[in-house]
Amino acid sequence: MSDIEKHLHTTRVGPRDGKMDSPERNRDSAVTFSSSTTLRNTDELSQPSSSKEVVEGGMKAYLTVFGAFLALFCTFGQMNAFGTFQAWYTTHQLSALDASTISWIGSLQLWVFFFSGGPIGYMFDKYGPRVLMLVGTVLYVLSIMMTSISKQYYQYILSQGVLFGLGVGLLFYPSLTSVSTHFVKYRATATGLAVAGSGLGQFSDSFLGMKTSSGGVVFPIMLQNLFVNVGFDWATRISGILCGVLCGISVLLVTSTRPTGQTPQEFTGFKFLKDSTFMLLAMGGSLVALGCFIPYFYIVNYAQSLGISPHMAFIVLALMNAGGIFGRIVPAILSDSIGRFNLLAPCSFIAGLLVLVCWTFADNLPALIVFSVLYGFFSGSFIAVVTPCVAQISDMQEIGSRIGLMYSIISFPALVGGPIAGFILAFNHGSYNGMIVFAGTTTVAGSLLMFGAKLLINPHPFARV
Repeated sequence: MSDIEKHLHTTRVGPRDGKMDSPERNRDSAVTFSSSTTLRNTDELSQPSSSKEVVEGGMKAYLTVFGAFLALFCTFGQMNAFGTFQAWYTTHQLSALDASTISWIGSLQLWVFFFSGGPIGYMFDKYGPRVLMLVGTVLYVLSIMMTSISKQYYQYILSQGVLFGLGVGLLFYPSLTSVSTHFVKYRATATGLAVAGSGLGQFSDSFLGMKTSSGGVVFPIMLQNLFVNVGFDWATRISGILCGVLCGISVLLVTSTRPTGQTPQEFTGFKFLKDSTFMLLAMGGSLVALGCFIPYFYIVNYAQSLGISPHMAFIVLALMNAGGIFGRIVPAILSDSIGRFNLLAPCSFIAGLLVLVCWTFADNLPALIVFSVLYGFFSGSFIAVVTPCVAQISDMQEIGSRIGLMYSIISFPALVGGPIAGFILAFNHGSYNGMIVFAGTTTVAGSLLMFGAKLLINPHPFARV
């Protein structure tokens, strides 16, 4: 064979191996969306961009889903348990401070968690999940132990705010992104099952205001009892030890099909910002994040303003979180059949519509319960499906960076959504109408932008995307 023939043989797209002729072309049709792009079906959108095909499912994949479930249960679940710590701080260590000042500890840990997604996603694309999750486990447990010995406000800011948020990010993003690398056809289903771990943590946390427990042995309920029985310091340490064990198991179980040691093309994110589909999805997700968490923050206070007892008010929140558990699983399973973008935008739109219509007129307990369950279900679908949507329009080489950048963008509205709602509530002298309109309109507007991203992929409204 001549040199020319050898050269042609190695660079041509072969009929057997199907390898691309250059790295630049190593992307599927879901990534670059020009006016001439024709998308045939959802499966094509999710094809891996590397020459090595993803093997759907398998023991490693299922163990990765379970490991991610454990990681999200410990991290995101406990992060949503900050209300329990805040209630304790207001009557004990930080009793001299007002509640809004104390709440900045929780807001800061949430912002650090979201904003860290960009750099962590980049490091995932380079090193894989195990090293990042190991460091995250150490930082996560260290933050809990440092919280147990903190006495001053700035110490809680550093330990439970900054360090805790960073540890959560190093566990959350690698584990959830790893799930996306193991699945293509059932990516949303697998992600929904993993994210259900965070919902279970929220569900158990909702009962912390009541003197009761549930059938499951879950650490937030244990934490509540230990606060009373052994004191704050040791209750926090025991929680840290338990979470450390579970996160250690998660580190061993989570794997990725993406080869490590490959340097991502760039970290600046400017290339991603030029992708109109990604940017519409990110802007829509930002508006949804600005409004969709407000009902979770204020539903208890709203219920009590109607004369509902604190006990029943926490049940309302528990039912909202219970609806969120099913909302993370059922829509995710359906989205793998009818299209992920086809579920993301409508479910977000319905969630915003429920706020504007149902919450506005929910002036009694039965109506409030109906709203809480339905809203929990449809808002939970956003949390479960948005990550598979980002993965669907991303090159496998950049999937971690893109998911991380998406959450970094969302971090800013997630940080200010609660304070803005509180400001509107105070400006209206305790009337919830203005806050409800703000939460509903931002969620609806975000859903419309995400629907626009869907139309950029395929202009036919009912196409399977």
